[in-house]
Amino acid sequence: MTGLLGPAEIRDLADSLGIRPSRARGQNFVIDPNTVRRIAAAAELSRDDVVVEVGPGLGSLTLAMLPLAAKVVAVEIEQAFAEALPGTVAQKAPEYADRLEVITADALRLPSIDSAPTALVANLPYNVAVPVLLHLLEVVPSLRHGLVMVQAEVADRLTASAGSRVYGSPTVKLAWWAQALRAGPVPRGVFWPVPNVDSGLVRFTRVDPPETTASRTAVFAVIDAAFAQRRKMLRAALSGWAGSSAAAETALVAAGVDPTWRGERLDVTAFARIAEQRP
Repeated sequence: MTGLLGPAEIRDLADSLGIRPSRARGQNFVIDPNTVRRIAAAAELSRDDVVVEVGPGLGSLTLAMLPLAAKVVAVEIEQAFAEALPGTVAQKAPEYADRLEVITADALRLPSIDSAPTALVANLPYNVAVPVLLHLLEVVPSLRHGLVMVQAEVADRLTASAGSRVYGSPTVKLAWWAQALRAGPVPRGVFWPVPNVDSGLVRFTRVDPPETTASRTAVFAVIDAAFAQRRKMLRAALSGWAGSSAAAETALVAAGVDPTWRGERLDVTAFARIAEQRP
C-alpha cells in the first residue's frame, strides 16, 4: 500500500496550510495509519469501484483508498484542503495521482456527481453525518455500497432493530435506501484533536425501496410525524399528519397497524403502507 500520513506529518501539513481543525465543522482527523488501513479494508472496495469520499481533509483515508479503487472523488467544502489534496497525493502516491478527482463543494448541496460513484467511504462530520448519507443515497443512484465512520451513538441508531430504544427516524429513512450493519468501533484516541465521543463504522448495501404507491417524500413525512412525538401512540402522533386522531386511526387500521403502537415498532414497509392511506 502507498505511504500513509502519520501523526507528525498530519500536524506538519496542517501547520503548513495554516489550518487548525474546526470543531464547528466537526473536523477530527484520523492520525493512526493502522486505523486508516482498517477502515479502507473494511470498505471492501473492488478495483472497479469509483469512490466518493466526503470531507477528505488532509488526505489520510484518500491515500489508503487510491490503490484499491478505480477512482476516488473527494468532495471537500474547505477550499484550503481541496487545493492541498492533489499535492499530497502527488508526493505520497504519485503512481495513483490520476485516480483522484477533487470537488470543492458542500456535500449537502450536491445535485449529483458526474463520475457515477459506486461506493461511499468517508469519515463524516458528526453534526451532518445522517443528512449527508441520506442526501447522497438520494442524488447518487449509482452508489451501491459504502462504509461511513460516524459518532458511535449515530452508528447505533443507523443500524438499530425495530423496537430498540435507539431506533428512530434515521434508522427507518436509511432502510428505504440500504441495509446497514455495524462494522466495528473506532476509539477516540486515534483522532486529532481527540473528540469527546467514540466513533463507529457502518457498512451499507443499497436495496430496492419498498413496493408502494406512495412517494418517498410522503413516506418520510409519516416517519417524521411518528418520531416527532415518539412516546405517543401512533393515532396521536399522526393526528397532525392525518388531520385528526380519528382519521389517523382509520388510516392505521387500513394499513394493518395497531393504532396504539408507537413508531419504534414499525419497519419502513409499514410506514409505506400508512403513507398510502393519507386521507
